Amino acid sequence: PVMKNAKTVDPRDKKSTPVLQLETAMGAAISCFEGAIAVVIPRERFAPVKTTNDLLALRSDAYQLTKDFRILLAAGRKGVPPNIKLDGRYKFVDALETLIPNGAPSLLHCDSLEIEGEVVLAKGVVFKGAVVIKNSGAGPKTLVAGTYGGADFKKATYEL
Repeated sequence: PVMKNAKTVDPRDKKSTPVLQLETAMGAAISCFEGAIAVVIPRERFAPVKTTNDLLALRSDAYQLTKDFRILLAAGRKGVPPNIKLDGRYKFVDALETLIPNGAPSLLHCDSLEIEGEVVLAKGVVFKGAVVIKNSGAGPKTLVAGTYGGADFKKATYEL
């Protein structure tokens, strides 16, 4: 089966020419090749990056680069990556760079992170547990170095 995805020629400009992206699921596509087989790769052997949410996690200390250049989830994560939800303004990599101009925050002990509004993370920011950072105002606000959240199961919300 063919899947249709409505997009625009310029993903940054919703008013640009609309187009349809057609794609086929791998399971369906593999059947088109005689003798083809699927190979199952364990999750610990790769870190899929489909969005800037995934990229932020990958750039953080939640992942480690091994001596043989493999990227693995840090042992302290117990096999579960942090759940990141960035504001839509950070959809593209150049916008993500404005959020983390001094490098990624520590996410080693972060279960989930939501960022709403225009925020800049200072060097030395550490997130733990479930954290929400909000800037409801106009213009960027900086989250200064420090530890945000905690080990309990309550979501900690910080309004800048």
